[in-house]
Amino acid sequence: MNPKSVVILIALGFGLLIFSSSVYVIQEVERGVKLRFKEVIDDDLKPGLAFKVPFIDQIVKFDARVQVLDAPPEEYLTQEKKRLLVDSYITWKIENVKKYYTSTGGGNVRNAALLLAPRIANGLRDKFGKRTVHEVVSGEREEVMVELTEQINKLTVDEMGIKIIDIRLKKIELPSVASEAVYARMRAERAREAREYRSTGKELAEGIRADADRQERVLRAEAYRDAEKIRGEGDALASSIYAKAYSTNPEFYSFYRSLDAYKTSFRNTNDLIVLKPDSEFFHYLKSSK
Repeated sequence: MNPKSVVILIALGFGLLIFSSSVYVIQEVERGVKLRFKEVIDDDLKPGLAFKVPFIDQIVKFDARVQVLDAPPEEYLTQEKKRLLVDSYITWKIENVKKYYTSTGGGNVRNAALLLAPRIANGLRDKFGKRTVHEVVSGEREEVMVELTEQINKLTVDEMGIKIIDIRLKKIELPSVASEAVYARMRAERAREAREYRSTGKELAEGIRADADRQERVLRAEAYRDAEKIRGEGDALASSIYAKAYSTNPEFYSFYRSLDAYKTSFRNTNDLIVLKPDSEFFHYLKSSK
């Protein structure tokens, strides 16, 4: 290869290097700034293909999509001075590229998270300190998040170029020590309620049992009264029938009763009875009529 060809190849390579150093591309999901000697000269680079001064200008790109900061759980005091362990997360995105770049030390996401975390923690601490446990857990939970988002946004947009989209609480629970005390108190309360229910049930059972015994005695007495009444009426009716039958034919009635007495007295072959021969018992046995 002759020297002229070598020079041409070197020139082409140098030209390609300069061209590649002069072109940059910003994607749709990116934001960026252009630096010249470490100073921002363009703080809002649009998506697409563009040119810069090679070897002098520097392009710094950032992810413009929504970012999620999962904050570590923190303990906060409520209005009643009760401790709550709160687990939260924040969604945010870049609003002002230049402020974001300068405040986070070159657009470092980790630095942004370190700046956001204490602001969110202080905001939550302030909101929880003005409310009761019920209010922050269920009553005013949504209101707290909306107020805090608006409040923090005013600071982060002005100071960091970051817009807070939403702040959400993943979980609110009592610290482990407090949880054990609460569970112990709940168990004691449930045990007390159980004793009260058992005592009330025992009292009701005794009342029901006593009422059932009383009703049994009343029913038995009424049944005995009715039975005696019916038996008396039956005896009276039987006596009336016997009297009527006797008055109709006294002789036959006397004969029938004697036969019944004979039958009863001599039911078995081994039965023995000792009477005087002139006993009235043998009246119909001796009669020839």
